[in-house]
Amino acid sequence: MRRGEYCLIAPDVVLGRDVQVFHFVNLYGCEIGDGTRIGSYVEIQRGARVGRNCKVSSHSFVCEGVEIGDEVFVGHGVNFINDKYPRAANADGTLQTDSDWTPQRTTVGRGASIGTGATILGGVSVGAGATVGAGAVVTRDVPAGATVAGNPARIIRNDERGTMKD
Repeated sequence: MRRGEYCLIAPDVVLGRDVQVFHFVNLYGCEIGDGTRIGSYVEIQRGARVGRNCKVSSHSFVCEGVEIGDEVFVGHGVNFINDKYPRAANADGTLQTDSDWTPQRTTVGRGASIGTGATILGGVSVGAGATVGAGAVVTRDVPAGATVAGNPARIIRNDERGTMKD
């Protein structure tokens, strides 16, 4: 495992074998699979899981509730969201705490690719072998093997050529 200088890797992080972590990374309470590379300026929060042999490129944010399968490419500046109705405070004006909301589960299937600057909303699934175009905003499930692009993301190609087989 390579730990870059100036990284915050909390003691509760589960790192697989041969994980590479580069500079200015913040990892806490998450699990990173064998052979995965985490680029600079990435944050991966507690309860998130990144599979084996993935690449998470710089400036990406993987929040609680996100599960990324094996062999997934996450481009630069990709953001995952886990709350459809985010609020800083409750109706009475008190700051919200963890007990005031439940993170939505988001999954990314094996061999999927997510392009630079994409945003993946909470509660969606990106299927195995799917491709999310750069800058896309994914608001609903992406079928396995499909290619989506745009805001909101729409299917521009839907076939099994991109799907990885077990």
